[in-house]
Amino acid sequence: MTTSTRTSARPFRPLAGLGALVTGGSRGIGRAITSRLAADGATVVFTYATRSDAADTLVAENIESNGHVSAVQVDLADPDQVAAGFAVADEVFRTAGVGLDILVANAGVFTSAPLAEATVEEWDRVMAVNARGTFLTLAQATPRLGDNGRVVTVSTVGTHWPSAGEAIYAAGKAAVEQLTRVASRELGHRGITANTISLGPTDTDLLRAGAQPEAVEGAAAMTALGRIGRPTDIADLVALLVHPDSRWVTGQNIRADGGLT
Repeated sequence: MTTSTRTSARPFRPLAGLGALVTGGSRGIGRAITSRLAADGATVVFTYATRSDAADTLVAENIESNGHVSAVQVDLADPDQVAAGFAVADEVFRTAGVGLDILVANAGVFTSAPLAEATVEEWDRVMAVNARGTFLTLAQATPRLGDNGRVVTVSTVGTHWPSAGEAIYAAGKAAVEQLTRVASRELGHRGITANTISLGPTDTDLLRAGAQPEAVEGAAAMTALGRIGRPTDIADLVALLVHPDSRWVTGQNIRADGGLT
């Protein structure tokens, strides 16, 4: 496990004085979420799996304008690494004079195969990160979260609007949704909210690498807004849900798909 941390002065922002942990925060949607929370003044620790170059770049980009951002490499399927990652975050937050107030469980992996062709190995790989990883993250985060904290998890509209070939992926994300609903019940007495954002097609390198251009265009045409999502669309919604004014929204699954479903 490796870490990198840099700090700069920042003006007052809505999340100043709060600590946030974002899993899978170095690229794509997670990168946008990390940058948005940092821009709003939070002290942010984000996890990444393998791409230390992307993590270091994101830390560097946030120094001047957005304050305190740190990266920690974690295999979210490994209980010991998850615990160690949270220990690193504890120290970052302690040094910054904040606690853990915001958790965004964004990390996930994707697979696509018809049921007749899907393998146990792919099931185990996806469940290890998407379901087990979210469970381990929540288990470490819940005793650390301060009163009136915020939990946001990331799922897919595929749990409501199934697509052929996505049984394993949808099953893993369905577990994420139920973990979040239970968390909302367990943590509500402390004023902590827990919500899921279910994504439609969103313009990331992963999507572009795995989908044909005509498929992306077709998905865009099916939305009410005539385009696919952008990572900043999701980051803005996360910022809304973690804001103190969202205190009465909990246990919800919000579809962020531009009207696709």
